[in-house]
Amino acid sequence: MVTPPSGTSTAPRVSSASSRDAGRARALLAGALLLAVGGAGAAAWAGVRALRAREARDAARVALDADMARVDAARRERGAVDDTLRTLLATGLPAAGRPVIVVSLADNRLWVRQDGEALFATRIASGSGRTLVAATGGRRYKFDTPRGRLTVLSKETNPRWGPPDWHYVEKAGRKKLSLLRMKPGQVIPVAGGVITTKGRDVVRRNADGTTVPLSASDGREIVVGGKLLIPPGGFNQRRYPEILGTHRLNLGDGYALHGTNAPASIGRSVSHGCVRLRNEDIETLYRMIPVGTPVYIY
Repeated sequence: MVTPPSGTSTAPRVSSASSRDAGRARALLAGALLLAVGGAGAAAWAGVRALRAREARDAARVALDADMARVDAARRERGAVDDTLRTLLATGLPAAGRPVIVVSLADNRLWVRQDGEALFATRIASGSGRTLVAATGGRRYKFDTPRGRLTVLSKETNPRWGPPDWHYVEKAGRKKLSLLRMKPGQVIPVAGGVITTKGRDVVRRNADGTTVPLSASDGREIVVGGKLLIPPGGFNQRRYPEILGTHRLNLGDGYALHGTNAPASIGRSVSHGCVRLRNEDIETLYRMIPVGTPVYIY
């Protein structure tokens, strides 16, 4: 037995090649662990993205289902009107011996029929279907022509148009102005006098006491202090001539068959809800159609 020299270690020696192999093994193990962790993270992120995609798809499906429900309801309503009209046309329409008016909004056409025959036909303009939202208060105005059975309630020659509130909302929006709703007797100070009312007029009363009625027309509304003024209902400044053409057949609730000062609009869906005709056509209707005549709009 050989005794090692004093101070010499008795531990076994490890070759440099073995050390390198062990280092490589540790590196390979660490890489494998990193790949595993990275793969798990990528899989988790892919799962989150897939969940979000499913949620977005589900929300889109819910919105689509709601839209389709509204479309189906509109189709059913339209179909009911169309079916009623087809039945009426097939049976010759009611009130034999009297004319009836039939209006197609899809075709922008109007017919006068009596006892199964068309006595008169022409083109029209109808409601645009546009929605106007007031800048203040958010009130919504929908410009549709009503469908169904209406009746000619009264007739006029040289009608004057009393602009509804939506007219002023629309004009103020285009001119970037706010609105000022005037009440009878109200006094609005302006330079050199006041704006007030007198009888059925909106007037300017000057410092010397003289009064001058103000003028207003479509596109030339009264503006006071940067605000577009809404005259009281029934005042002369809220009655516009010529806008409705030469004749009007009133259907109720503000709707009518009337002439126009914009003949180029005929044949298009551009009105605020009324049925427009060329002035020569509304004059023909005025002569042909008595009060009480049914009007079928589909």
